[in-house]
Amino acid sequence: MTSPGKHKATMEHHTTEGAPAGLNSVVFEPDSPAALPPVFLIHGFASSIDLNWVKTGWVKALNNAGRLVISVDLPGHGHSAAPVDLDSYTPGKIRADLLQILFDEGVRPLTAADPTSGVDLIGYSLGSRLAWEFGATQPELVRKMVLGGPNPDDPLADFDLRAAQDFLNDGTPIADESTAWLLNMAQVIPSNDIFALLALIQAVKMEPFDPTDAVPRMPVLLVAGDLDERARSMDRLAALSKSAARVVIPGRNHNNTVTSREFKDAAIAFLA
Repeated sequence: MTSPGKHKATMEHHTTEGAPAGLNSVVFEPDSPAALPPVFLIHGFASSIDLNWVKTGWVKALNNAGRLVISVDLPGHGHSAAPVDLDSYTPGKIRADLLQILFDEGVRPLTAADPTSGVDLIGYSLGSRLAWEFGATQPELVRKMVLGGPNPDDPLADFDLRAAQDFLNDGTPIADESTAWLLNMAQVIPSNDIFALLALIQAVKMEPFDPTDAVPRMPVLLVAGDLDERARSMDRLAALSKSAARVVIPGRNHNNTVTSREFKDAAIAFLA
């Protein structure tokens, strides 16, 4: 992976309950660190550190703002392992692995005496769902959150696994538009392990997303493009989180909002 500055990479270094998590994590260090917590980046479905955060300019922009960046490839994505057991892909297990990565990288609970304590989160799409639940369950650790392309309803929950498998087996057309779109997105990147991504979808269905189960209490910024239906539905998340702010990016959809300079500027200002 190409870094805009210094970086150290660790793969399969982190363990959860004594077992290797198999997650690839990369730390990007700024030349002039700000007295602020590290920023933890959680990418979307069928993406990766490189696709979601490096090639879109996020890492460079955050490093230029003095922020140390911790990033991770989710299981079955990027350079992370693609486990055969379904439990490795459940949101609960992923959150436990993410927590371990932060502890291993030296992140410690928030304290008023140390402005660099805790961590800020930036998630996109599926990463926003994971960040919402992570922040809600780790309030002693998370200072602020930015959620891009957030959705109060989990699109993976309605994914038609049988139709996807039939399409992959014999080309049977997929009737459900959302399923066809997600599968196409997963196949666009040649390096994606399509069967690992289907395992993740199956695991997500085992733990449906209900944002009312646990609501983050720290400041939250919700961001979506005005051509993304999430620009409308994210109001439901804002209503749950009393400290939530919202930004709608003109002319952007779910696929290209993440590349927006306006998104980066809003996030960096919010996390300052």
